[in-house]
Amino acid sequence: MANCAIVGINWGDEGKGRMVDLLTEDYDVVVRYQGGGNAGHTVVNDQGTFALHLLPSGIFRDGVVNVLGNGVALDPENLWIEMQDVIKKGVLLTPENLKISNRASLLLPWHRDMDELEELRLADKKYGSTKQGIAPFYSDKYQKKTILAGELFYPEELKAHLADLMEWKNLTLNKVYHAEEYTMEKMERWLEDYCEKIKPYICDTGAFLKEAQDKGKKILFEAQLGSLRDLDYGIYPYTTSSNTTAAYASIGSGLPSAKIDRVVGVVKAYSTCVGEGPFVCEMFGEEAEKLRNAGFEYGAKTGRPRRVGPIDIVATRYGVEIQAATEIALTKLDVLSYMEKIPVCTKYVVGNTETDRFPFPIALEHAKPVIEYMEGWCSDISGIRTWEKLPRQAQAYVEWIEQAIGCHISYVSVGPEREAFIKR
Repeated sequence: MANCAIVGINWGDEGKGRMVDLLTEDYDVVVRYQGGGNAGHTVVNDQGTFALHLLPSGIFRDGVVNVLGNGVALDPENLWIEMQDVIKKGVLLTPENLKISNRASLLLPWHRDMDELEELRLADKKYGSTKQGIAPFYSDKYQKKTILAGELFYPEELKAHLADLMEWKNLTLNKVYHAEEYTMEKMERWLEDYCEKIKPYICDTGAFLKEAQDKGKKILFEAQLGSLRDLDYGIYPYTTSSNTTAAYASIGSGLPSAKIDRVVGVVKAYSTCVGEGPFVCEMFGEEAEKLRNAGFEYGAKTGRPRRVGPIDIVATRYGVEIQAATEIALTKLDVLSYMEKIPVCTKYVVGNTETDRFPFPIALEHAKPVIEYMEGWCSDISGIRTWEKLPRQAQAYVEWIEQAIGCHISYVSVGPEREAFIKR
């Protein structure tokens, strides 16, 4: 199998970066194909602990080429800061192992301003944005009002284009939000401070990927967030502004001819959710706090506490379907080791009816979870590396999830470290 996509099955934060870091030893190229700096992938390996937001998680493997595709919301400022952070920790980044698509649109400084201003305007009706400018960016992209990364090589045309966009955007900042307008002087400083720094990494990645494909290279496609945050299939409008599904990988990567042979869906052994929107299985109070602390469930980008709950079979089965997952990586099983009885959400009650099908987004607001319990194992499993040595109760939990969601669980993570997993 040549090509693989690693995707989130639930609300995001499932541990995709950890799985990309693990599996890249078998791949030649890693491509990030959608999303921006609004979420993080936490990776723990022998080089340290890293919270990546834009960089592909394959940067820690020697010989792997990492690509930021045209579908990414490319924030030059945050990308350059992130690059400097990992370089200081000893990670080598060069134009040979990191390539940025010349067709990726730039997330401009005013996109973050617009994001924050709109959340303030919405007040108690806010979407729960991370205020990284993602929604305004994708809105502008589809209005054809962004700058392509490749335009940085055409300075005269770039400045004229930027001036036109700035004039248009200042109308909204001034008239709608009564906010400070942008000047060309400010934008030229931004170009110099950040865009010029990443310029050596920008190239025709479409041509690079096509050549890699023709040479039989193995390509890994890395997604951001999860199925339930997908713009078309998620809990709209509490979604991200791009498509988080494996089906979008070929488009957002810059390799439309790519065939995805393997889709590894990542599922946490319990549920977490950052931000607003319906979260049917949510726990509250002391029970939630224990789980949150056991799993250290705080956003990699925002630091804010994640909402937590038991594994949600209804949502997970739906996520498996829309990702067309061929196998599952179950992460953070070790976190549940303190529980004598492990809650699981098996169905929803919508109105007066029990259902095991994921409802239409509006109906989710009124859905209630059906909770059942499984026997816990109450022992430390973080040092276990073989399936046979797992406690019987932990094996039963994994096998029950596998049967319930209808997809084979091939990896079981029992810790954040690269080697802390069990292959089934």
